[in-house]
Amino acid sequence: MAATLPTHSLRHLATTNPSLHRLQKLRFTTSLACLTHDPQQQQQHNKSSSYFPKRDQTLELECESLAFKGKGVCKVADTGFVVMCDRVLPGERFIGRVTRRKGTYAEVTKVKTISPHRDFVDAPCEYASYCGGCKTQNLIYEAQLRAKEQQVRELVINFGKFSDKDPEFFSIMKPIVPCDIQFHYRNKMEFSFGSQKWLPKELLEERQDGIENYALGLHAPGFFDKVLNVNKCFLQSEPANMALAAVQDCWRDSPLGLSPYDAHSHTGFLKHLMLRTGRNMKTGLPELMVNFVTSSYRPELLKPLVEKISAIPEVVSIMNNVNTSVGNTSVGEEEYTLYGKSTITEILRGLMFQISANSFFQTNTHQAEVLYKLIEDCAGLRGDGSEIVLDLFCGTGTIGLTLARRAKHVYGYEVVAQAVSDARRNAKLNNINNATFVQGDLNKVGENFGNSFPKPDIVISDPNRPGMHMKLIRFLLKLKAPRIVYVSCNPATCARDLDYLCHGISEKNINGCYKLKSLQPVDMFPHTPHIECVCLLELS
Repeated sequence: MAATLPTHSLRHLATTNPSLHRLQKLRFTTSLACLTHDPQQQQQHNKSSSYFPKRDQTLELECESLAFKGKGVCKVADTGFVVMCDRVLPGERFIGRVTRRKGTYAEVTKVKTISPHRDFVDAPCEYASYCGGCKTQNLIYEAQLRAKEQQVRELVINFGKFSDKDPEFFSIMKPIVPCDIQFHYRNKMEFSFGSQKWLPKELLEERQDGIENYALGLHAPGFFDKVLNVNKCFLQSEPANMALAAVQDCWRDSPLGLSPYDAHSHTGFLKHLMLRTGRNMKTGLPELMVNFVTSSYRPELLKPLVEKISAIPEVVSIMNNVNTSVGNTSVGEEEYTLYGKSTITEILRGLMFQISANSFFQTNTHQAEVLYKLIEDCAGLRGDGSEIVLDLFCGTGTIGLTLARRAKHVYGYEVVAQAVSDARRNAKLNNINNATFVQGDLNKVGENFGNSFPKPDIVISDPNRPGMHMKLIRFLLKLKAPRIVYVSCNPATCARDLDYLCHGISEKNINGCYKLKSLQPVDMFPHTPHIECVCLLELS
């Protein structure tokens, strides 16, 4: 995944890109087309088109599949009307209450489970029922993989307009690559301090005031101002959990004078706790960076926490990012080193990377090795140093630098200035001299964009969730590079862009000129709805 664009940029892109706007309207229906594509079923649905569940009505439902963001797809008995429900899984029968209707479907909230889903397992995490991080922890991992693979296939057929009747379809669609490590795989977690602790409904009577209502953890789904207190997270490393426990043990102590930031009054000191895990280059053992994000620079207030955390052997860096804005971002305007060094290190595909508090880096290092190997295989570099690689949305240069060893030159483009700076530093760190990284907004490419580099033999495109802007798609269709490797963290926008590149857009008089040769889903984040895809396109 490329480095994240600022939120305001995404809003602007969403409102100015008509294709993306249409996609956002359909975002919750990415699994629905295949449920109603049968003519008989569609006829039955049309007969009952006057039937709409009323708000607050309760229905008995069964989840049929998972769609966008892991929402369960269900149909009302005898009518075929589609409803979507969070926190239900395929095969689960439940009572749901209608919360709102959106065009051709409705959203419901689960009231109670009648019978569990067919692949039920006990979730090891005590917060799994409430936290939005791991929605499918109580679904057996093999079933998670099947659901993700099915979702990608449906999107490619319904949004990408690739026919599953084509004899080549099943050779193009590869089975999903599982993740060997299903817990403790994240090298970065960000927790929030809050003045309002989130509690489930059954515990609301136990709510207390003052310090007892303070929380450090993850924002409860749907709440910007309430935090689910978390003492241990099954996604991060054990050293990171030790650091989290050390902070939880003392940050509420009155003598320390620490206060959480209040999202309403915009007062308070502690905003976020970010934990990043890397590797010591000499020993191969984990090393940990702890980053406190605060509303002002007052190191004397953090001193007791620093002393306690620095006693953990794996902690080699304690940073303080100061963010004086009222927003919820964890990136500070100023950064200070409170203990140890200012960066940690990690190895990926044989290269060493220095990671600062705000650097982008693949959050699952183990699976990133698998992902990058697939990208290298798709790129198909001859290895004779004769080929040019254009690396779009290059982030900190991780993909481009792994390819540079077999290429003549890599040209990387990225909008985030800090990421470009990190990419250049990483190239120097690894003695790579045939890589050029340029800051530029790929949503605003002009007619002269291609004049800045030789015609590439391979294009790598790794956009963030909104996918590629129409201007960039037009550029690629005009450029006609022999191969494009499209790396996506959002299969919905990926399917859309594959359609444009391969089939064109008739209403805009744009002709596609690529053929999809392979599409490989990769499970980067077990127990979450997120899916990565690596796609190979070749010039027709």
